[in-house]
Amino acid sequence: MSKAVRILFVSLLCMCCFSVVSAESFSVGDQGNDVAEIQGALADLGFDVVADGDYGPGTVAAVKEFQASHGMEVDGQVGPSTYSALLGKSMPEVSRGSNYYYRRIVQTAMEYIGVPYVFGGTSPSGFDCSGYVRYVFAHAGIYLPRMADEQYEVGTPVAMSNLRTGDLVFFSTYDYGASHVGIYLSNGNFINASSSRGVAIDSLYSEYWGGCYIGARRVM
Repeated sequence: MSKAVRILFVSLLCMCCFSVVSAESFSVGDQGNDVAEIQGALADLGFDVVADGDYGPGTVAAVKEFQASHGMEVDGQVGPSTYSALLGKSMPEVSRGSNYYYRRIVQTAMEYIGVPYVFGGTSPSGFDCSGYVRYVFAHAGIYLPRMADEQYEVGTPVAMSNLRTGDLVFFSTYDYGASHVGIYLSNGNFINASSSRGVAIDSLYSEYWGGCYIGARRVM
């Protein structure tokens, strides 16, 4: 990942908004004192993790090692059983904000930059536009229809001037109507699986994308 892309990634995480919902486990994208306590307990047991309060890939790896060593289901998430075995107490309610979902979507989307375009592709071996969007959102627990025109019917319409990170942006390219879809990032940028470049970041204001843009939907 280039320096410019890393800077964009960090800025996106800082822009996420917040509203509390409940969840059954601590997982990638969660932040706060509860996460730091989990990390501290893992570090005390000798696992290679820093107690920074940010549940990232390093924490996932340490949790998986802990679970494997205790004969537990290895999923990298800290649910009630893992929490109790690690900390010796009942797990508190997990307060999760909408920033978690935006972080998770951006993190997952960025992981696949450079993956080639494959018509009908729905996996990291190759994506088409709607297959990529569906895959990324599914990893945040948000399930979308398979095709771009179907995704265009989900959520609520959003004006271009009100776009925010995680909105779906749609284009009329090879066919009339919503035939291409991407995920809005910030500052006019979006990430998509295009037939010419594979998974890449593009600008809504470019001559090509600006000319075929038809609208956006907010699904979160």
